[in-house]
Amino acid sequence: MKNPFTSYPDYLAQERASAHKHEYLRGDVWAMAGGTPEPGRLAMSMGAVLRAALKGKPCVVYSSDVRVRIEATDRSTYPDASVVCGPEQHASDDAEAITNPVVLIEVLSPNTERSDRGEKFAHYQRLSSLQEYVLVSQEAPRVEVFRRQGESWLLTIHERGASVTLPSIGATFTVDEVYFDPRTASPSPT
Repeated sequence: MKNPFTSYPDYLAQERASAHKHEYLRGDVWAMAGGTPEPGRLAMSMGAVLRAALKGKPCVVYSSDVRVRIEATDRSTYPDASVVCGPEQHASDDAEAITNPVVLIEVLSPNTERSDRGEKFAHYQRLSSLQEYVLVSQEAPRVEVFRRQGESWLLTIHERGASVTLPSIGATFTVDEVYFDPRTASPSPT
């Protein structure tokens, strides 16, 4: 049975009252899956690696607690990490949602990979500020970067031992840094 239409103001009221995050698309609202240790670790690792790479730059890394609003498609989501350079811009209908990420990061899971590569990415592409979309694999040490090239997106795949450069924010890091597990003092075997 389809959920009834939810207006965006009603969605925001539900979000403020809820202990769980929900995504929104044109009146449909659904709960986000609960986090598990490995994607949570990888998301925090990406945030830490990016924060270190951005030291001294006017860019801020946000966690998955920050909502991104794509006004052009009436979609709101919580990427695993976001980077905004310069002042934040907020949605006209949602003062707490950012609309100008330069980089978005999603950690792939069996439940989200199809959406992260397809439907969600199609919405993200409508953000004029977005220059790079980063996918982090749980299955293997692999970081995929989709880079805006005019109207197209160029994919580059980086695996163990490789450096990743995000020119839009002037950041460089290695795949091994992202997957480093301090419990074993080596890249995780993922």
